Amino acid sequence: MTLFIATFSTLLAIINPLEALPVFLQLAGHDDDRQRRRIARRACLYAVALMFFFFIFGTLVLRAFGIPLSMVRIVGGIILTHLGFQLFSARPVAAAKDDAPDGQSAADDDVAFVPLAMPIMVGPGAIATILGMTSLVKNATSEVVTSLEISAAILATMLVTYLVLRAAKVVLARIGPRGVDAATRIVGFFVSAMGMGLIFHGVIEALQTYGLATGH
Repeated sequence: MTLFIATFSTLLAIINPLEALPVFLQLAGHDDDRQRRRIARRACLYAVALMFFFFIFGTLVLRAFGIPLSMVRIVGGIILTHLGFQLFSARPVAAAKDDAPDGQSAADDDVAFVPLAMPIMVGPGAIATILGMTSLVKNATSEVVTSLEISAAILATMLVTYLVLRAAKVVLARIGPRGVDAATRIVGFFVSAMGMGLIFHGVIEALQTYGLATGH
């Protein structure tokens, strides 16, 4: 249970469903309750599939293509920074509602995958955490038990995230469109700051890897 609690708390802190909530409301605020639940469910299922993919094949893919983890952080930071700028300059929810076309299930699917599932839920931090867990599995005395604990932690994290996103209608009713817009812009600012931080740390780690900088 120790590994389960540690993995669950770490992933929940990194994914931070409350931080994803304004983004979800901005993207799905024009939809009805049933459609919002559908988008939330698909986004969480996509996120679960992505995390299990990186958990099972992540290290193998990085080694096969010779990609260091520092490059994952740099690219992920660029994506987060770009997304943060988009959120900061996003249109109000009311305007998006007026311009939303009918029958946009394909667009909702796209929103569920990008940016909700990736990089909002499964971003560089979550990917790096999951890749780090693969080393625990390899070094554990019982690989099956360790894998089950980490898998259960991933599922529990996404269940909590889904429940938070399902409560979006209540949050929208409480704070209103203006509150959602304000929260979205605030989140956009911090997402951009997180992206820049990932780029910075990725560059420093890459320089240290190639002997161009020291760890002091």
